[in-house]
Amino acid sequence: MPFGVPPEILLAGTLALYMAWAIGANDVANAMGTSVGSGALTIAGAIVVAGVLEFSGAFLAGGHVTDTVRKGMLDLDLISNEHIRYGMLAALASAGTLLLGATRLGLPVSTTHSIVGAIVGFGTVAIGPEAVNWGKVGQIVASWVTSPLISGVLAFFTFQILRAVVLDHENPVERVRRVGPFFFFFVFFIIGLVTLFKGLKNLSLDLDLPQAIGASAALGLVGMGFGALVLRRVKAGGEDTGSRFSQTERVFVVLQILTACAVAFAHGSNDVANAIGPLAAIVSSLDGAEVARKAAVQPWMLAVGGLGIVFGLATWGYKVMETVGKKITELTPSRGFAAELAAATTIVLASRLGIPVSTTHTLVGAVLGVGLARGIGALDLRVVGSIIVSWVATLPIAAGLAIFFFYFFKGLLSP
Repeated sequence: MPFGVPPEILLAGTLALYMAWAIGANDVANAMGTSVGSGALTIAGAIVVAGVLEFSGAFLAGGHVTDTVRKGMLDLDLISNEHIRYGMLAALASAGTLLLGATRLGLPVSTTHSIVGAIVGFGTVAIGPEAVNWGKVGQIVASWVTSPLISGVLAFFTFQILRAVVLDHENPVERVRRVGPFFFFFVFFIIGLVTLFKGLKNLSLDLDLPQAIGASAALGLVGMGFGALVLRRVKAGGEDTGSRFSQTERVFVVLQILTACAVAFAHGSNDVANAIGPLAAIVSSLDGAEVARKAAVQPWMLAVGGLGIVFGLATWGYKVMETVGKKITELTPSRGFAAELAAATTIVLASRLGIPVSTTHTLVGAVLGVGLARGIGALDLRVVGSIIVSWVATLPIAAGLAIFFFYFFKGLLSP
């Protein structure tokens, strides 16, 4: 950023970095929480892997344009450039503050819902309730149920299939050698779809559904061959049951990490918009342009978003990782794999059907589904209750904070 930067842009850049840091601390931890909880990755390993993939997704595939108002929540015909500046500063400050508060308590909440709640808050006081797209708000409220329900059901049945086909077999090592390549095929197939539909969505590759399925199937065949090579290295295991299950679980370590990496890349490319969308809107308004639904993104903005996400993950990400990976239910690599695969599949389905889902809610729902596959007693219902309360509270708290910050920045920056 050049010298002589207008104070509004300097302030906006700082708040965008703050918001990105909060995203990294809370939301990114979800992608790696199950891998840490199951022992597939250490916290340090998860920070390195997710940091590289989240930054790559944000910087390389974050897009050349971004939503100025997330999810079309406001009627832009009713809002002035002055209000958009104060409002977006308020949105960044309020959403970032809410996310860090939730992270401090180890609660996984949705960053998209945080920024949407903030936009609803400042829009209501800056323009009026008529400026808010309440239909979109209703869809988001409905997603509190649909996101975890879909992923939870998928995770439940995925783990039940794993148990029936591999884990409950008298010789699980032999079974995983036989059917493992098909698991690798499906994982790489889903990775391809997640990357095309979410991770590379902003690059406008313009592949239709048959083309995307064909490309992903080709990637799946590559994964199948890779899986066959990996499974050759799996030893038959000793005579004792513990040794055989240890060898089996090592296969699921590889599958789980691969799936988590795809989710992390897709998350970086999409959710960086929650930090740089308001920043791009502020810069665009200062240039005198009319407030538009999309705004140009400059490389330094993507760098701010990507670096902030990585820094947040590295400093406070362990708090939410511990909740998702260890406190909801006990995870093993096979359980974590079932949860990650179900979450990734839900993201793909929702993307194609146009259903608004939260990565956070999807992953938590998948962990709940895996826990339920072992019985209700496998879940810590106190932790689950706290998480659900935090989801419901996200929109109103973000809106209330945004109202405060809107008047604060208006008083601070008004001529």
